[in-house]
Amino acid sequence: MAQLWTRCNNCRKIIYKQDIIDNLYVCPSCDFHFRLSAPQRLAMLFDEGNYNVFDEHLYPCDPLGFEDSKKYSDRLKENQEKTKLPDAVINAQGLLEGMEVIVSALDFRFMGGSMGSVVGEKVTRALEKAYSTNTPIIIVSCSGGARMQEGVLSLMQLMKTSAAIARLDEKGIPYISVLTDPTTGGV
Repeated sequence: MAQLWTRCNNCRKIIYKQDIIDNLYVCPSCDFHFRLSAPQRLAMLFDEGNYNVFDEHLYPCDPLGFEDSKKYSDRLKENQEKTKLPDAVINAQGLLEGMEVIVSALDFRFMGGSMGSVVGEKVTRALEKAYSTNTPIIIVSCSGGARMQEGVLSLMQLMKTSAAIARLDEKGIPYISVLTDPTTGGV
């Protein structure tokens, strides 16, 4: 059974969880904003919380065989189990105030929302879909930056996504970047 009550990180009051959800994850006592997962953001953004997820079949791998205190492949498995997500981004399409939009929402719970090769590929695919369908796109950044366990493969994603954004600009397709808490790096 899920917990019915939670404590505000700011005012320390114990609050009925549904009251926080009904108040869009803002403490009704002190206006503290709780951190949101990507699924929570998508449910709040899209009309009636209805949207279609795409590119969910893409999963990261360990191309470098990276290991520090733990194997990267083990870190991936742990994060997938913890978040129930394949990686740190969800691509979705649906209506926002009656207008068709595409949203890429990063999730800080998955390795700090870091951009590895799959996150970069999924964001690029969302941008390319926006380009080919003339659909506005919103990217919700919640990230600590590049995923160090993938080395230069991770850094390449920044150029790839930037090039796709430039193509949208040339075509005049609206692109909105939303920076959320926490966003600490260069994604």
